[in-house]
Amino acid sequence: MDTTRQLKINRMLQKELSEILLAEARATGHGTLLTVTNVRITPDLSIARVYLSIFPSNQSEAILEQVKGKTKSIRFQLGARIRHQLRVIPELAFYLDDSLDYIENIDNLLHKE
Repeated sequence: MDTTRQLKINRMLQKELSEILLAEARATGHGTLLTVTNVRITPDLSIARVYLSIFPSNQSEAILEQVKGKTKSIRFQLGARIRHQLRVIPELAFYLDDSLDYIENIDNLLHKE
């Protein structure tokens, strides 16, 4: 069960990381939609698990690897933004959130005739 502090930090990190990744996406111009769907921080505030939804999903693995390759620069930018709220900037671990693909698959199965 997440504490109130963890929930507040999760929301703050989600907002800031969304803005950082939006700027990165504009700079690269891949034409993909990248959404930070969820952030879960550990109780000791040292690791943040960031879940990304990527559209179109056929490029999701490649885009996720590019984001993972830029983890250090993303963490640096995050630190510049939240340095007054957190003493230690958490390590970032990026994961693919495939819940939308799962929902679409279930919907297709239910409407198949």
